[in-house]
Amino acid sequence: MSEQTMVEGVETALRELGVSEVVAAAGQFQPRGHTGSMFAGGMIGDSLAGGLGDVADSVATAGGALAGARMHDAASGLPTNMLVGVTATHVYGFVAAHRSSPAGALVFRVPRDRIEVKVHQRVNVRILELVDSSTGSSIQLEGNRIPLTHSKDVIDVLRA
Repeated sequence: MSEQTMVEGVETALRELGVSEVVAAAGQFQPRGHTGSMFAGGMIGDSLAGGLGDVADSVATAGGALAGARMHDAASGLPTNMLVGVTATHVYGFVAAHRSSPAGALVFRVPRDRIEVKVHQRVNVRILELVDSSTGSSIQLEGNRIPLTHSKDVIDVLRA
């Protein structure tokens, strides 16, 4: 899905909430730790199926990866997939089944003038941390490095 389609999806969701702001960037994010939990779950599944054959090993690895990610995401309090949109005044997060689905329920709305943006580079993801400067609380998201997610576009706009 193109970034423009994601932007339009977030703008549509905002209009449905009565907000008429222009979205500068939009991208797909998951809760921080999603990918690492998939890796750990896959390793556990692989070790549990050891010696049962290639098919059982493959199924256990994939099942463990999915279970690890789902358990982590549930514990984070955030949905597995989110569309994050940035306007001149706010950062919005919406539930989204995947990057090409319409933006669903609003998960968070954070004023840009109250947040400090931190980005941590990892091997296969970028961690986006939105820290409320008045309370110190933070929303921690991870964006895949695959360009199709457009997470880098969101980070670039927030850093500008």
